[in-house]
Amino acid sequence: MNLLTKIDAKSAQVGVLGLGYVGLPLVIEFCRAGFHVCGFDLDETKVNLLNAGKSYIRHIDLSAVQNELKGKFTATTDFSKLANMDCIIVCVPTPLNKNREPDMRYVFSTAQTISQYICRDQLIILESTTYPGTTDHDVRAILEKSGLSAGRDFHLAFSPEREDPNNQSFTVRTIPKVVGGYTPECLAAARALYSSIVERVVPVSSPRVAEAAKLLENIYRSVNIALVNELKMLFDRMDIDVWEVIDAAKTKPFGFHAFYPGPGLGGHCIPIDPFYLTWKAREYEFNTRFIELAGEINNSMPDYVVMKCMKALNSVGKHVHGSKILILGLAYKANVDDCRESPSYRLMEKLEELGAEVNYNDPYIPIIPPSREYAKYAGRQSQSIDSSHDLMLIATAHDEYRDVDFRALQTPIVDTRNIIKDNNPIFFKA
Repeated sequence: MNLLTKIDAKSAQVGVLGLGYVGLPLVIEFCRAGFHVCGFDLDETKVNLLNAGKSYIRHIDLSAVQNELKGKFTATTDFSKLANMDCIIVCVPTPLNKNREPDMRYVFSTAQTISQYICRDQLIILESTTYPGTTDHDVRAILEKSGLSAGRDFHLAFSPEREDPNNQSFTVRTIPKVVGGYTPECLAAARALYSSIVERVVPVSSPRVAEAAKLLENIYRSVNIALVNELKMLFDRMDIDVWEVIDAAKTKPFGFHAFYPGPGLGGHCIPIDPFYLTWKAREYEFNTRFIELAGEINNSMPDYVVMKCMKALNSVGKHVHGSKILILGLAYKANVDDCRESPSYRLMEKLEELGAEVNYNDPYIPIIPPSREYAKYAGRQSQSIDSSHDLMLIATAHDEYRDVDFRALQTPIVDTRNIIKDNNPIFFKA
């Protein structure tokens, strides 16, 4: 039985490498569609939790889908089982290194592992965001060390993840899936697989087009966020509320899409993905000035917020040095427990460098988890919102913060998310 027949019959074994915010939702959708799925991860704790029917991601409730997963899903740290898979989907991190250059070790080491167990007629799909050429050049070269050839002995494709944690309007099934195959036959296999779990598959001519499409999506957001961040700083000097300006502008029914300012970029996409293209562009002797300028503006926002904190404390006769500051929100976006690349970490670091005692509050993150860049903060616990702090800095727009009576606390507030609508001399927008 060939691969397309297996996919059509739902008898193809699907392997998902990386069981995080991207991989776990894929597992659920494939199981719902009737496939048997094996999840692979290096983290033994995650594997044990999943096999016990428990989730480590707040907005993904495995208990709600237990019947659909039962008998169809198992998680493992044993990568030799890749040899039993018909379709393998790679969802591993693609961060930046300390020099703001692509850190490809997770993708390449995963490809090396797959090459040890790859079999004829398997389908390998990379979903990790990366620079154009990763799939059909770099990953292909690693996989072909096995002696098998892409497009002849096995299928190879790229399909960028479009996961938006806790988005109630769009799910894996309803978000269109862009797919690029190394050959037409590779595309057909990947298209057939994804068609079983998503409502619309968008085929493109190559993996490079699919890789570039993902980068364009996030560069578009990065550039527009940089624009409103820059206007926020300008309008602040002009005594104009940028949030009111945006609300007025978005009433135009055409030609305008609202983007909102913040304390800096967060998440695993917008702060990182644009730099994958700027790095690759150098190979072609091309300077991506627009992208890099947007990055400079967005990366400077924590400094602007710190300056606002200094001004707020000064308004009540205090200095940053020695002050107790509570950052409200560690997650990079509202109402999720995802703190990857959160600007709150950078704010915490900058304020502590100035001598402040900094705590945080986040109803979704009771304890700071281990991370690559901010390992020093792991284990810190969320603190209560009370008047024992000299300043509160709202960094995340959690719904819970909209119900807090900040006026009663009589504490200076710096609001980066337009949470507070109250006019008060000690409330500052940043």
